[in-house]
Amino acid sequence: MRTLGVPGRTATVLLVAAMGALSPLTAAAQGESWAPPSSSASPPDDGGGQSGINYTPKTQCVSRDLNNDVKLQEKPWGQQYLQIEQAQKLARAATGSVGGGIKVAVIDTGVTQHPYFQFGVESGGDYVDASKHGLEDCDGHGTEVAGIIAAKTPDDIGFKGVAPDAKIVSIRQSSQNYSLDNQSGGQDNNGSRQQGQGAGNTTTLAQAVMRAANIPVDVINMSVDNCRPADGRINGGEAQLQAAIHYAVTVKNIVVVAAAGNVSNTCPQNDQADPDKPRSIVSPPWFSDDVLSVAAIDETGGVAPFSMHGPWVSVAAPGTKITSLDPSKGTDQLANQVFDGGQLQAIQGTSFAAPYVAGVAALVRAQFPKLTAHQVMDRIKATAQHPGAPGGRDNYIGYGVVNPIAALTAIVPAEEGVPAAKAKQLPSGLPPASHKNWTPMIVALAGTGGGLLVLLITLFVVHTIRRKRPA
Repeated sequence: MRTLGVPGRTATVLLVAAMGALSPLTAAAQGESWAPPSSSASPPDDGGGQSGINYTPKTQCVSRDLNNDVKLQEKPWGQQYLQIEQAQKLARAATGSVGGGIKVAVIDTGVTQHPYFQFGVESGGDYVDASKHGLEDCDGHGTEVAGIIAAKTPDDIGFKGVAPDAKIVSIRQSSQNYSLDNQSGGQDNNGSRQQGQGAGNTTTLAQAVMRAANIPVDVINMSVDNCRPADGRINGGEAQLQAAIHYAVTVKNIVVVAAAGNVSNTCPQNDQADPDKPRSIVSPPWFSDDVLSVAAIDETGGVAPFSMHGPWVSVAAPGTKITSLDPSKGTDQLANQVFDGGQLQAIQGTSFAAPYVAGVAALVRAQFPKLTAHQVMDRIKATAQHPGAPGGRDNYIGYGVVNPIAALTAIVPAEEGVPAAKAKQLPSGLPPASHKNWTPMIVALAGTGGGLLVLLITLFVVHTIRRKRPA
């Protein structure tokens, strides 16, 4: 097995929300109590691909653990569960490539230039250290995410990226291995992050989304989340993020995919009595009108215990026992374990479920180029393996586990102008008994009786004639 020494690494990158003017939380158009307000903020600028905040490295970048250096060749269970290779054959037959011509922005901790990215990694921006251009991954997170989307591995390696002919655009927006320098006075320019808490917040995330939109790209993957108590309000950083995502989807026609988030001590599970009144708000998944929010399942096919529940969850994908690209510099190997908190652990999290869906979105965009971003997201939801819940959706896995083959082959009624099927109330109990029609039986019995009478008369006559015949 391969392991990585990653001090302070977490499976989902958490952000501290940028503080700003608070506004009342109102129901969205659908009238849901949990929904964010309609965006009133203008989309922010992209900051030129950098934040202007001075961060410095606080811990060593991810490195390879040579004491656990075993070549990984088997296929990850999640790849087999989703039948990724079969879907790739269909994509290649339909388009001649597997996600060719599609750009996927990975807004994360940066992406290392790994040799298994066949087109290399394009620099999109760096909001942590502008001099690195998004091509440094000190946390070992963004490279693994990007590998699930687009790694093109040799034939003797089982692990495959979902859309290996797609191109990765890296935008580094966050890092737990960086902190504010001493000249920053312990706060960033939003007054929201204390020194030592790492780089990145919802404001820089909004800028990164705008950066991806302005490049532009076809798909955005965000395996970064901000979790906070649901207090009935929305803050300034969240409002900017909402506006940026809405701009990316509706103006720039970009599919936006985000991890649903992981449960932690600071982000308690939404297991309250009323599922539509969550106690924890997670963004960007909160903005579900424009985001495909992805929960995680484990090898049983059930929702993973760490996966955050919520009415904004769209679909689910495998998020445990992950294998992906080794993010260490100068290596061409894979990784399936990390040191986290001083302990050796398997790679897991909704962070790694999201790129499976982003990869499927890249395949769909390549095969159905005329579909809008919303139509692509609707196709992925419509073809998922729906749970047995009202409307085919629940707060655990949304519309179900993503189904790549169905996403590439199914006929979606909405795309054909056919209205969606509506639930129909079936009658309860047995139907009422029908009245018996005795006429056919009466006619039949009468005919039978008449026939018997004629037969008896005939027999009587014959018998009488025989008695009177002379000897």
